[in-house]
Amino acid sequence: MTAPLVTILDDEPEIRRILTQALDEAGFRTQSFARAREFEAALQRATPDVCLVDLSLPDTDGLALVHRLALEQGASVIIISGRAQVQDRVTGLELGADDYITKPFDPAEVVARIRARLRGGNRTPMQAGNRAAFHGWVADFDSYMLVDDSGATTPFSHAEGEVLRLFLESPRRLISRAQMQESLGSAAGDSFDRAMDVRISRLRTKLREDPKNPRLIKTIYGAGYIFLGDVSWS
Repeated sequence: MTAPLVTILDDEPEIRRILTQALDEAGFRTQSFARAREFEAALQRATPDVCLVDLSLPDTDGLALVHRLALEQGASVIIISGRAQVQDRVTGLELGADDYITKPFDPAEVVARIRARLRGGNRTPMQAGNRAAFHGWVADFDSYMLVDDSGATTPFSHAEGEVLRLFLESPRRLISRAQMQESLGSAAGDSFDRAMDVRISRLRTKLREDPKNPRLIKTIYGAGYIFLGDVSWS
């Protein structure tokens, strides 16, 4: 069985060395890059399982790159950055990152976060198929696209897709935060809660929900969420 591939994009040689060593010892395959141009060229040849991306890059805007990766690649995206401000973390998650790790970091924690992301992404769906129809929408999990009844399309990120699929696999059932954390393979804590809030908010926007009275994704305060809609898979 082929080991998961993790790509590292960071212009600091010592960071690349530390991450490569830790990941190699943990049994992952790795590729590391100092420039976004080389990194993006490599993505045309193979899609990694996880991308580790620094935000402070010399040849591109790191946040813009994260957004492109979230929309165009099937890989999970984890930001590793020296930017520790709350707003930077929120922006990174809003643009589609799956996780955000600040520097300095413990290499063992990075390895654990990557394993958690892979466990979440590899869970077995309850329904066969990668297209779900519900309430005038079709969610295509192969193309990461929402299609409305007029044929208009709206892309969603890998991270948003994980949450949406979790809802669509369990319609009309309460899903607690603890269940979401377990199913998505995420670390508990404030960062997980904030990530879920961001992703659910973005999904509601893409589904054209009324933020004050959403029809489909309902918040049950103190308990979790429930998806109110009939779903068919194909």
